[in-house]
Amino acid sequence: MNSLPCQECRGLCCGPVPITKHELDSIRRVLKLMPENKRFELKNQQRYFGTCIFYDLDKDICGIHNVRPSICRAFGHYSNLVCFRKPEASTELNWVAAEDPIGILSVDFTWQHFN
Repeated sequence: MNSLPCQECRGLCCGPVPITKHELDSIRRVLKLMPENKRFELKNQQRYFGTCIFYDLDKDICGIHNVRPSICRAFGHYSNLVCFRKPEASTELNWVAAEDPIGILSVDFTWQHFN
């Protein structure tokens, strides 16, 4: 897959983010291992409304990249998840989730669910 030009996007495409039970469990495991200061910095950033709670605005990257939800992995590469800065990367047909989501990050799951 082609890489996407995510730098300087400021997380504008990072939301809403539906997650599955398996993804929620993976995120919780990673957050427990994350250094407390990194977690504190990520948790206390001001974000645009609707932007994923794990998007690191200071570094302009995903704060949980290794365990990011499947929709985030698919974004920009499927025709129904087009990256506005690199639409030609969307070479796959429509993305469909393999599992039903249990909620939305920043809406159904906020930082209080990851303490």
